[in-house]
Amino acid sequence: MSSKPMNLQNGKSLPKDKDPGSWRRLTLFVSRNRPIAWLVALTASLVVFMGLLPPYVWILFWHNLQIHRTLTIMLLVFSLLAISLVWTTGQRMDAWVFLYFNLWWPRSIWLDRVMLGFTQIGNGITALAIALALFLVGDRLLAYELMLGTLTLWLVVELVKVLAHRSRPYKRVAQVRIVGYPARGRSFPSGHTSQAFFIVTLMAQHFHASIWAVFLMYALALIVGITRMYVGAHYPRDVLAGAILGSTWGLLWVLVDGYLLNGLGKLP
Repeated sequence: MSSKPMNLQNGKSLPKDKDPGSWRRLTLFVSRNRPIAWLVALTASLVVFMGLLPPYVWILFWHNLQIHRTLTIMLLVFSLLAISLVWTTGQRMDAWVFLYFNLWWPRSIWLDRVMLGFTQIGNGITALAIALALFLVGDRLLAYELMLGTLTLWLVVELVKVLAHRSRPYKRVAQVRIVGYPARGRSFPSGHTSQAFFIVTLMAQHFHASIWAVFLMYALALIVGITRMYVGAHYPRDVLAGAILGSTWGLLWVLVDGYLLNGLGKLP
């Protein structure tokens, strides 16, 4: 008389292993391959967002990229900075300049607090607060552009960070001084710096600011970049790449801003 094998535990039969299912397998894959999953999610989000843009916006971007060589040059420099991350000598120079701002500067509690305050200018929440203020005072077009530009810039920055996969300075350089809390995620490029330069570029062009106002605004954005090294969050090349990317993104949205103002008029 044949009998089927049976799993026993304390005299009781156990159910056979069940198929975890497609959703369970997906969650297991994501948990084990977070960088790949994050890259796929960011790429898909960026593709979906760009797919929702009207065709005339794409035509405008491409047309002005061909006309404005500055944008093309800035994108080329940004790409060269990304490629230079494999350069060992560049890493040593990065660490030396980083330590100059992070460790060798005069240190005091009040300066730490000031730097922590200035670094928040590059926070996405600050950009949304500015956009809300612009919306309330009636400049809805600039408010929309600032919000959409901030969102798309964040997607681009996070996508590049996943691709570059560069560790934060405090994980690789000895004697790093962290002011505030350790920054999470990857290091290249600096998101705070890119956000600060994006805001300055867009607003300076939109309001046709005077040369002194432009100088002060870009000086403020530069201070944001310096604070990212001071607090121990970024290397110099991260900051430089963030400044180039943010300025480029700002110029692209300036083109859209000019088109909307001249062609469609201000929103009601």
